[in-house]
Amino acid sequence: MNSNERSLWAERLLHGASLLAVVVPLLLLLVLLIAVGIDGIPRLDGSFLTSNPSRRAARAGIQPALIGSICLVTLTALIAVPLGIASAIYLEEYGPERRSVSGSDSRGARLWKRLQRKLAGLVEVNIANLAGVPSIIYGLLGLGVFVRLLSMDRSLLAGAFTLAMLILPIVIMASREALRTVPMHLREASYGLGATRWQTVRGVVLPLALPGMMTGSILAISRAIGETAPLVVVGALTYITFLPDSVFSEYSALPIQIFNWVSRPQEAFVVNAAAGIIVLLALMLAINAFAVLLRARLERRIG
Repeated sequence: MNSNERSLWAERLLHGASLLAVVVPLLLLLVLLIAVGIDGIPRLDGSFLTSNPSRRAARAGIQPALIGSICLVTLTALIAVPLGIASAIYLEEYGPERRSVSGSDSRGARLWKRLQRKLAGLVEVNIANLAGVPSIIYGLLGLGVFVRLLSMDRSLLAGAFTLAMLILPIVIMASREALRTVPMHLREASYGLGATRWQTVRGVVLPLALPGMMTGSILAISRAIGETAPLVVVGALTYITFLPDSVFSEYSALPIQIFNWVSRPQEAFVVNAAAGIIVLLALMLAINAFAVLLRARLERRIG
């Protein structure tokens, strides 16, 4: 076997291994979805979506958990998205890396700018590391800061702040990548026309980066809606028969309700959990579809 034949076989093996790495997880996911669908679809009806939890599986519903999840995700988005986008704008457009060290600056000014650059680099590394921290750690941080230190107790607001901390690094990283896709010559052209830095950011950079920012933010929010561990730590209720009426109300969420049903020994509650999983997946797919449609609409508006 010559070198060309060996290269051809190596390429075929690599292609087969890559294809297998894609097909196997998709098949496992398909099997799980089929199993959940077989168990949960017959249980889905209007009463399941509009009823309160019950100790009798046939009468149990997910209305408080569904409304709680919607309220929780809405508050999380209102907290995390503006903070994440503002942080990304500062790091990319106003950060020390954008400010050149001029030879005419004094020695103290040059040292201060170098120190700012080092601090900015440290912040960037920490943001990237925070994106990989396990969610249970954010739950413990939320328990210590929001529930106990700030006396928010087991409120909807405490859960929203905890989930906002969880997705904030992801929103920042996605927003920064969107800002980096805007060509530098567009900024320079705006400066050449006499625009200030903020006018350039507001009128040139943000409109072009907004589709990527919103897509990344909504995908981060879709991750938050499926989190269970942080909500368990900060005290989300597993059994609740009322709807939240303010940001300081106690609440439940779909992942918490599903966890409660799965932990019960009765088979009927497992069926309820499968139906709850279908509703949660539908909610996540709706959020992802909204992200795709929003990006397409913003891109058409820019074009």
